[in-house]
Amino acid sequence: MSDPSFGLIMLGLIVVAIMMGYPTAFTLMGLGMVFGFLAFWIPGAHWYDNRVFDLIAQRTYGVMTNDTLLSVPLFVFMGYVMERAALVDRMFHSVQLAFRRVPASLAVTTLLVCAFWGIASGIVGAVVVLMGVIALRPMLKAGYDIKLAAGAITAGGTLGILIPPSVMLIVYAAVAGQSIVKLYAAAMLPGFFLTFLYLVYILGWAIINPKIAPKLSPDEYRVAVPESLRGLERGPKRRIVPGLLAALVRPSLAGAAGYRTVLANLAAVAVPVALTVGTLGTTWWYVVVYNAPEVAAAAPASTSVAPAAKRAESAAPVPATPSAKEEQPQELGSAATTEKEEQPQELGSAGQSESPSTGRGTDGPPEEMTSVREVPTGPAASKVPAHFYAWFGGFAAFAALILLFYFSRMDGEQLEILKELIASVVPLGVLTAVVLGVILFGICTATESAAIGALGALYLAVMTKFRREVLWWSLGGAIVGFGLGWYENEPWMSMLVAASIGGTFLGTVGPGLWHLRDSKELRENLKQSTFLTAKTTAMVCWLFVGSALFSAVFALHGGQSLIERWVLGMNLSPLGFLFVAQLLIFLLGWPLEWTEIIVIFCPIFIPLLSHFNIDPILFGTMVAVNLQAAFLSPPVAMSAFYLKGVAPKHVTLNQIFAGMMPYMLIVLVCLAFMYIWPGMTLWLPNFLYGN
Repeated sequence: MSDPSFGLIMLGLIVVAIMMGYPTAFTLMGLGMVFGFLAFWIPGAHWYDNRVFDLIAQRTYGVMTNDTLLSVPLFVFMGYVMERAALVDRMFHSVQLAFRRVPASLAVTTLLVCAFWGIASGIVGAVVVLMGVIALRPMLKAGYDIKLAAGAITAGGTLGILIPPSVMLIVYAAVAGQSIVKLYAAAMLPGFFLTFLYLVYILGWAIINPKIAPKLSPDEYRVAVPESLRGLERGPKRRIVPGLLAALVRPSLAGAAGYRTVLANLAAVAVPVALTVGTLGTTWWYVVVYNAPEVAAAAPASTSVAPAAKRAESAAPVPATPSAKEEQPQELGSAATTEKEEQPQELGSAGQSESPSTGRGTDGPPEEMTSVREVPTGPAASKVPAHFYAWFGGFAAFAALILLFYFSRMDGEQLEILKELIASVVPLGVLTAVVLGVILFGICTATESAAIGALGALYLAVMTKFRREVLWWSLGGAIVGFGLGWYENEPWMSMLVAASIGGTFLGTVGPGLWHLRDSKELRENLKQSTFLTAKTTAMVCWLFVGSALFSAVFALHGGQSLIERWVLGMNLSPLGFLFVAQLLIFLLGWPLEWTEIIVIFCPIFIPLLSHFNIDPILFGTMVAVNLQAAFLSPPVAMSAFYLKGVAPKHVTLNQIFAGMMPYMLIVLVCLAFMYIWPGMTLWLPNFLYGN
């Protein structure tokens, strides 16, 4: 017995139950079981013969076999390990010293550290609580406005759930059946653009009204410089780089500093240069060398038969075979069945194959969830973007001028700040860049990249306690990895990768296991990180099981088709549909959290994207930006409650809410830019992986 009115009742009940405080996952499962029993009810049949129990088992098994969810516990573990390693304190101090002369320096530092730490960990609650403990009291002590201080922490803490690697995007990918890597690439530029808008707001407010962010006195950010380093400063402005270079050529000038100290300081000076050259070199290699098509060389006829046959085969329609089905992106909770008509249609499955913007045609094989590159089948054509060489040369020249200006003004105090930045920011920055780079460049899948991030987080956590031992073990592991690559006659790049993995692995396992018994702090950090990871992962998986069951029963009752007919009957344009959908999601973000919105309400809009010819990657990225409001809008603004738990007693919840409100408007401005300029979202995934 099915009735579309039952589907609407389900939607109303789930909203009411969530707002009353019932657990979302078990509420979804309970409603799915009750209304599913009604949908499959046959008069005269025994209650335990109802097919709803088969549906529950099927959907649970579908979630268990969903490969998309494998990266969730690894990314969560990576975040908790770094959060428990207490790396934020030193990072906040060093970044604050670097921006000490900027207006509202403490607020700017707080936002940047929140964004950076959020990207590395992806856990909103942990970032907001940590930055509330570290940054809120110093800002209030310096005379900062409570609303400015609270807004910088709460808004900055939510950025980690948007900028990759993001658990929110993984959840959307599982719901919508989209590629995780394409979503990661699409969210990069909007995420950084939203961060830029936050910074503009803080700086603009501090410049217009300096009283809300008083400048710090010089004594509060003065850095002690060793006397041995003072002796190397040259000229009336005490520049340090000329003295270090002179001492390198003439060791007698080193004086009390010693030649080893001179080399160590020059190595610190070389780090910004190495990072800049590495970034520009990697960009040039990927765009010009790796991504450029291979020029077809003249070859015997026998060698060209296979590519021609392969092109002909790829152009022909591909029948639906079991192997092809296994490669198709698996939707939320879908289980493998042989007869599609026996499987209840899932909430987000309608119109999936007809969508012209999903990146695969109807006459080609399905795209893998973790597929990151497409083999070109047409004639060779340059993939180097237009004006790339001019832009690259301009950026290289600009970077060189910035470095030259920076080094020409560097004194001993700035060198000490640079060394603090290298010790606190660079390791996390390199780890984050590696985790994102191997995903975006197609070297690893999202799950493999998450494993690399988890290992790297453990490596940094152990290094904070046993630095010398970790370095020696890493050297041994690098030698072993390089030797194995040499023994297998691997290319040089593979040998370097093997050396890096071997060094990281042994540098983590060796000292970690050796000191696990005698280091109570290390043991507790690992124990708590593992427990919190299991707790968070269990919550996500139960939520997926409940959502899969709820969506299947909702579709069985005809609720999805009823909503589709209602929306199509409004005769909306694509822009109108986008506006209505994002407006509803924005309004739902006030009473609900992002998890409920993605797993319950987003699948209502996903089947309609093909009708309006809207790219699901663009829609998902806009949803991710829009859901920042779910953390910043009362009454269920979790960021505010996280911050209130660690704030002084005189900081009220209303003041925190008032500080968050302007950032909600900034989110809307970012969404408007994404409407007007969709290339900001789609350019990078289209360039990296094709249309």
